[in-house]
Amino acid sequence: MARYLGSKCRICRREATKLFLKGEKCFSDKCAIERRAYIPGQHGQRRRKISDYGVHLREKQKIKRTYGLLERQFHNLFKKAENMRGVTGSNLLSLLERRLDNVVFRLGFSVSRSEARQIVRHRQVLVNDRKVDIPSLLIKPGDKITIDPKCQEHLRIKAAVEKASSRGIPSWLDLDPAKLSGVFRSVPDRSDLPADINENLIVELYSK
Repeated sequence: MARYLGSKCRICRREATKLFLKGEKCFSDKCAIERRAYIPGQHGQRRRKISDYGVHLREKQKIKRTYGLLERQFHNLFKKAENMRGVTGSNLLSLLERRLDNVVFRLGFSVSRSEARQIVRHRQVLVNDRKVDIPSLLIKPGDKITIDPKCQEHLRIKAAVEKASSRGIPSWLDLDPAKLSGVFRSVPDRSDLPADINENLIVELYSK
Protein backbone atom coordinates (compact mmCIF):
# COMPACT_ATOMS: atom_id res chain seq x y z
CA MET A 1 0.00 0.00 0.00
CA ALA A 2 1.31 3.47 -0.93
CA ARG A 3 2.08 5.90 1.88
CA TYR A 4 3.85 9.20 2.42
CA LEU A 5 7.48 8.77 3.54
CA GLY A 6 8.65 12.39 3.59
CA SER A 7 9.08 14.82 6.47
CA LYS A 8 5.89 15.36 8.47
CA CYS A 9 7.14 18.68 9.85
CA ARG A 10 7.57 19.90 6.28
CA ILE A 11 3.86 19.19 5.68
CA CYS A 12 2.85 21.38 8.63
CA ARG A 13 5.06 24.20 7.40
CA ARG A 14 3.57 23.93 3.91
CA GLU A 15 0.05 24.27 5.32
CA ALA A 16 1.22 27.01 7.73
CA THR A 17 -0.52 25.37 10.68
CA LYS A 18 0.02 22.60 13.20
CA LEU A 19 -1.46 19.33 11.96
CA PHE A 20 -0.16 17.39 15.01
CA LEU A 21 1.49 14.68 12.93
CA LYS A 22 4.44 14.06 15.27
CA GLY A 23 2.74 13.46 18.61
CA GLU A 24 4.33 15.13 21.63
CA LYS A 25 6.87 17.01 19.52
CA CYS A 26 4.01 19.17 18.22
CA PHE A 27 3.32 20.38 21.78
CA SER A 28 6.96 21.31 22.46
CA ASP A 29 9.22 24.15 21.37
CA LYS A 30 10.85 21.71 18.93
CA CYS A 31 7.82 22.00 16.64
CA ALA A 32 8.85 23.17 13.18
CA ILE A 33 6.05 25.75 13.07
CA GLU A 34 7.41 27.34 16.24
CA ARG A 35 10.93 27.54 14.82
CA ARG A 36 10.29 28.27 11.12
CA ALA A 37 6.79 29.52 10.49
CA TYR A 38 7.13 29.85 6.74
CA ILE A 39 6.71 27.65 3.68
CA PRO A 40 9.67 25.28 3.10
CA GLY A 41 11.92 25.79 0.11
CA GLN A 42 14.31 28.40 -1.26
CA HIS A 43 11.61 31.06 -1.68
CA GLY A 44 9.50 30.09 1.30
CA GLN A 45 9.86 33.43 3.09
CA ARG A 46 8.55 35.47 0.17
CA ARG A 47 5.06 36.87 0.43
CA ARG A 48 2.76 35.12 -2.00
CA LYS A 49 -0.61 36.15 -3.32
CA ILE A 50 -2.86 33.10 -3.19
CA SER A 51 -5.63 32.65 -5.74
CA ASP A 52 -9.20 31.58 -5.04
CA TYR A 53 -8.36 28.11 -6.34
CA GLY A 54 -5.30 28.06 -4.09
CA VAL A 55 -7.44 28.74 -1.01
CA HIS A 56 -9.69 25.78 -1.87
CA LEU A 57 -6.73 23.52 -2.64
CA ARG A 58 -4.86 24.34 0.56
CA GLU A 59 -7.93 23.51 2.68
CA LYS A 60 -8.28 20.16 0.94
CA GLN A 61 -4.58 19.41 1.39
CA LYS A 62 -4.71 20.41 5.06
CA ILE A 63 -7.57 18.04 5.90
CA LYS A 64 -6.21 15.23 3.74
CA ARG A 65 -2.81 15.45 5.43
CA THR A 66 -4.25 15.81 8.92
CA TYR A 67 -5.95 12.43 8.58
CA GLY A 68 -2.99 10.90 6.71
CA LEU A 69 -4.71 10.01 3.43
CA LEU A 70 -3.32 9.97 -0.09
CA GLU A 71 -5.15 11.71 -2.93
CA ARG A 72 -7.03 8.69 -4.28
CA GLN A 73 -8.12 7.57 -0.81
CA PHE A 74 -9.40 11.05 -0.01
CA HIS A 75 -11.23 11.43 -3.32
CA ASN A 76 -12.91 8.02 -2.93
CA LEU A 77 -14.06 9.00 0.56
CA PHE A 78 -15.44 12.27 -0.82
CA LYS A 79 -17.41 10.36 -3.46
CA LYS A 80 -18.84 8.15 -0.71
CA ALA A 81 -19.83 11.24 1.31
CA GLU A 82 -21.43 12.75 -1.79
CA ASN A 83 -23.66 9.70 -2.26
CA MET A 84 -24.85 9.73 1.35
CA ARG A 85 -27.92 11.56 2.63
CA GLY A 86 -27.29 14.90 4.26
CA VAL A 87 -24.66 17.60 3.82
CA THR A 88 -21.66 16.36 1.81
CA GLY A 89 -19.06 18.29 3.83
CA SER A 90 -20.34 17.05 7.18
CA ASN A 91 -20.60 13.51 5.79
CA LEU A 92 -16.96 13.69 4.71
CA LEU A 93 -15.77 14.72 8.18
CA SER A 94 -17.88 11.98 9.77
CA LEU A 95 -16.34 9.34 7.50
CA LEU A 96 -12.85 10.59 8.33
CA GLU A 97 -13.60 10.40 12.06
CA ARG A 98 -15.02 6.87 11.70
CA ARG A 99 -11.80 5.43 10.25
CA LEU A 100 -10.28 2.86 12.61
CA ASP A 101 -6.85 4.50 12.68
CA ASN A 102 -8.45 7.81 13.65
CA VAL A 103 -10.58 6.20 16.39
CA VAL A 104 -7.48 4.49 17.85
CA PHE A 105 -5.76 7.88 17.91
CA ARG A 106 -8.77 9.66 19.41
CA LEU A 107 -8.97 7.06 22.19
CA GLY A 108 -5.38 7.87 23.08
CA PHE A 109 -3.84 4.50 22.21
CA SER A 110 -1.26 6.29 20.04
CA VAL A 111 0.35 9.73 19.93
CA SER A 112 -0.42 10.30 16.24
CA ARG A 113 -2.59 8.92 13.46
CA SER A 114 0.44 7.48 11.68
CA GLU A 115 1.37 5.53 14.82
CA ALA A 116 -2.27 4.40 15.14
CA ARG A 117 -2.11 3.13 11.56
CA GLN A 118 1.01 1.14 12.41
CA ILE A 119 -0.61 -0.36 15.51
CA VAL A 120 -3.59 -1.48 13.44
CA ARG A 121 -1.37 -2.88 10.68
CA HIS A 122 0.53 -4.92 13.27
CA ARG A 123 -2.76 -6.53 14.36
CA GLN A 124 -2.60 -5.05 17.86
CA VAL A 125 -6.20 -3.79 17.78
CA LEU A 126 -9.44 -5.71 18.27
CA VAL A 127 -12.80 -4.51 16.95
CA ASN A 128 -15.68 -6.26 18.70
CA ASP A 129 -13.12 -8.80 20.02
CA ARG A 130 -11.82 -9.65 16.53
CA LYS A 131 -8.35 -8.74 15.25
CA VAL A 132 -8.41 -6.18 12.45
CA ASP A 133 -5.54 -4.91 10.33
CA ILE A 134 -7.38 -2.44 8.05
CA PRO A 135 -6.78 1.19 9.13
CA SER A 136 -9.49 2.47 6.78
CA LEU A 137 -12.22 0.30 8.33
CA LEU A 138 -15.26 2.47 9.12
CA ILE A 139 -16.35 2.05 12.73
CA LYS A 140 -20.07 2.00 13.52
CA PRO A 141 -21.84 3.32 16.66
CA GLY A 142 -21.66 0.67 19.38
CA ASP A 143 -18.43 -0.90 18.11
CA LYS A 144 -15.89 -1.79 20.78
CA ILE A 145 -12.20 -1.07 20.13
CA THR A 146 -9.62 -2.77 22.36
CA ILE A 147 -5.87 -3.14 22.40
CA ASP A 148 -4.96 -6.83 22.12
CA PRO A 149 -4.29 -8.13 25.69
CA LYS A 150 -0.93 -9.47 24.47
CA CYS A 151 0.11 -5.92 23.53
CA GLN A 152 -1.26 -3.95 26.47
CA GLU A 153 2.09 -3.90 28.26
CA HIS A 154 3.88 -2.28 25.33
CA LEU A 155 5.57 0.84 26.68
CA ARG A 156 4.68 2.90 23.63
CA ILE A 157 0.96 2.28 24.08
CA LYS A 158 0.99 2.82 27.84
CA ALA A 159 2.91 6.09 27.43
CA ALA A 160 0.44 7.28 24.78
CA VAL A 161 -2.54 6.59 27.08
CA GLU A 162 -0.94 8.50 29.95
CA LYS A 163 -0.30 11.54 27.76
CA ALA A 164 -3.75 11.42 26.17
CA SER A 165 -5.52 11.41 29.54
CA SER A 166 -4.37 14.97 30.17
CA ARG A 167 -5.85 16.16 26.85
CA GLY A 168 -9.23 14.42 27.27
CA ILE A 169 -11.28 12.06 25.11
CA PRO A 170 -13.94 13.26 22.61
CA SER A 171 -17.55 13.13 23.79
CA TRP A 172 -18.55 10.59 21.13
CA LEU A 173 -16.17 7.99 22.60
CA ASP A 174 -16.16 6.07 25.89
CA LEU A 175 -12.80 4.94 27.26
CA ASP A 176 -11.87 2.41 29.93
CA PRO A 177 -8.16 3.20 30.47
CA ALA A 178 -7.65 0.24 32.81
CA LYS A 179 -8.70 -2.24 30.11
CA LEU A 180 -7.36 -0.16 27.19
CA SER A 181 -10.78 -0.44 25.65
CA GLY A 182 -13.23 2.07 24.21
CA VAL A 183 -16.64 2.27 22.58
CA PHE A 184 -17.60 4.38 19.59
CA ARG A 185 -20.83 5.80 20.99
CA SER A 186 -22.05 7.83 18.03
CA VAL A 187 -21.00 9.61 14.88
CA PRO A 188 -19.80 13.08 15.94
CA ASP A 189 -21.87 16.13 15.08
CA ARG A 190 -20.26 18.91 13.08
CA SER A 191 -20.28 21.08 16.22
CA ASP A 192 -18.06 18.49 17.97
CA LEU A 193 -15.29 18.82 15.37
CA PRO A 194 -12.65 21.58 15.04
CA ALA A 195 -14.06 24.91 13.90
CA ASP A 196 -10.92 25.76 11.90
CA ILE A 197 -11.86 23.14 9.26
CA ASN A 198 -13.83 24.57 6.34
CA GLU A 199 -15.20 21.51 4.57
CA ASN A 200 -17.32 23.67 2.27
CA LEU A 201 -14.18 24.74 0.43
CA ILE A 202 -13.49 21.09 -0.41
CA VAL A 203 -17.01 20.58 -1.72
CA GLU A 204 -16.64 23.68 -3.89
CA LEU A 205 -13.23 22.49 -5.14
CA TYR A 206 -14.51 19.09 -6.26
CA SER A 207 -17.63 20.61 -7.83
CA LYS A 208 -15.64 22.80 -10.21
